[in-house]
Amino acid sequence: MTNSISQRQMLEYWIQLTHPEKALAQFPGINDAIIANMFGIDVATYNEIRQGFQARVRQAAEELLADADFAALVDQLPFAPGAKVVGFGSSTTDDLQSWLEILRAVFALRRPQDGVRFVNAGVSGDTSTHEIARFSAVVNERPDWIICHISSNDGRRHGASPTKPLVSPEETEKNLVMLRHFAASQTSAKWIWMTPTSLIEEKIAAFPFFQLGQIMFYNEDSACVAEAVLKQPDPAVNLWELFGQPADSELVSWDGLHPSLKGNKRILRALVADLVKHFA
Repeated sequence: MTNSISQRQMLEYWIQLTHPEKALAQFPGINDAIIANMFGIDVATYNEIRQGFQARVRQAAEELLADADFAALVDQLPFAPGAKVVGFGSSTTDDLQSWLEILRAVFALRRPQDGVRFVNAGVSGDTSTHEIARFSAVVNERPDWIICHISSNDGRRHGASPTKPLVSPEETEKNLVMLRHFAASQTSAKWIWMTPTSLIEEKIAAFPFFQLGQIMFYNEDSACVAEAVLKQPDPAVNLWELFGQPADSELVSWDGLHPSLKGNKRILRALVADLVKHFA
């Protein structure tokens, strides 16, 4: 598989999922030229790649809105004019073509007059423990809504013969309770969870970056994280069930872990339906 992946493909993969400007936000001099240099490219190439993702996101939004039933649900979404919606999670939120970025584009096309603001507070690689550590930044946004997408990172395993996930199932449950308490005690935001999706283990095991880093994800671990999310009292979108077991290959990207663009469209359909069901 290594020989079949070009340098350009890997570059686009990293730009899609890794955003140094978030980790370095405290430094006022950070800009596109510096970030492009981190990736070893010029700023024109960097912007070209990002614009490609933006174009695909807009096209995905247009395709979704061409479905009259979906468009009608978007009209019913209970985001008031001027509301701030924070999407919180890891790479499955941080992704330049994530469900959140498609939702942003959907509102720009369908409800521009409402001025709903979307904040992407996803950071690639985060576990629920990392998310507790940086949740104060979400509080500081003064959100009206929080969509919390817990990914499979709690179940991530490292090493040639890993014996445990990064975060135990018991600790994941405690972390989720802490996150929700954090939000409830310091904001009045409405909250909805999303579970991890199911995975394609064979693709993960064959992906060069995961091989090099001795990183592995297993459906068994992701199922435990999903179960912890579904135990919480707030509404939750069950993406684990949505993607199927084994995961539908059309919904998962070439690394076996992240949702494909089609997968993110499917996630957004489910999220919009559940938001209308529980809050409209």
